[in-house]
Amino acid sequence: MKRHEVTDEQWSAVEPLIPQSKARTGRPHRPARAMLNGMLWVLRTGAPWRDLPERFGPWQTVYDYFARWRRERVFDRILEALQIRLDEQGLIDWDLWCVDGSSVRASRAAAGASKKAAADTRMNRKTTHWAAAVADSGASSTWLLTAQAFPWPSKSRRDKSTTRRGSSR
Repeated sequence: MKRHEVTDEQWSAVEPLIPQSKARTGRPHRPARAMLNGMLWVLRTGAPWRDLPERFGPWQTVYDYFARWRRERVFDRILEALQIRLDEQGLIDWDLWCVDGSSVRASRAAAGASKKAAADTRMNRKTTHWAAAVADSGASSTWLLTAQAFPWPSKSRRDKSTTRRGSSR
C-alpha cells in the first residue's frame, strides 16, 4: 500500500456505500477503490488534478468520478455512516464534534470581478465592514475585531507617497 491510499480495513467500511458503475461505454471499467485513492491523493496533497500520478488512471476519469460522487452525495453518506459507527463505539463526543470552518480569501478576480472594481478598495472595505456590523458578527469574527481596532486609513500608501514627493521640504 502506498501513501495517501485507504487501507483494507478502511476500504471494507466504505465499499458498500460507493455506487457500482452501471454504464457500459466500451471503455474498461475503473475500480472504485483506485478512483477513491486518486481523489484522496489530490485532496490530501492539494495538487491540481492534472498532476495525479498515473497509477490512479487518467486524471479526467478520477475527476469525473469525484464530480459524480459529489453530485450523488456519496461522500455525505460515507461521513454519516462513519459517524454512526464511531458513535456506537462511544468514540465521538458530540459536544466537541465540528467541521473546520477555516477559509482562504480569494482575490476579486477569482470571483469574476473586473480590474476596475479592484482599484476602488476603499468603498469595498466600508461596504464589507458595514455588512458585517449589520449581520451582527459577534466577537468570534477576528477580522471584524481587527477592523475595529485598526481602522483603515483614509488614503492609501500610494496617495501619501505621491503627496510627499510633490511637496517641497
